[in-house]
Amino acid sequence: MSLLGTIVSKILHPFGGGDAQAQTSDAPKTDTSTGGALGGGSDASSGASVPKVDGKVDVEAVLNDLAAKAGQPLNWRTSIVDLMKLLHLDSSLSARKELAKELNYTGDTDDSATMNVWLHKQVIKKLEENGGKVPDDLKD
Repeated sequence: MSLLGTIVSKILHPFGGGDAQAQTSDAPKTDTSTGGALGGGSDASSGASVPKVDGKVDVEAVLNDLAAKAGQPLNWRTSIVDLMKLLHLDSSLSARKELAKELNYTGDTDDSATMNVWLHKQVIKKLEENGGKVPDDLKD
């Protein structure tokens, strides 16, 4: 699975439900078994419920819950590094460059500050495109 796919799956399917491969098209995919957007409902194996708003996975609630359990302050709202750490992913520069390549970043990857801001915006955009409800203040 791609790094972006892993990020999307960990947020929109935190209990292992939904597709194993995250969708990255321009529109949310529907799960024909439930008739709703991917990532909703509860996972049968854990019985845990994914927070939803307007039928979409509440990205803010999922990430705030993870942040509350992180044991360290992580600013997922503005930092791609902290967002990746929150999801227990490699947040090194090389991993972020890999993510930039996946997302077709055309800027200078040696300018990590600019790249990081762009990456964060793109990840938030992809979460919304794939069935996530993101807070208005995070939308580009």
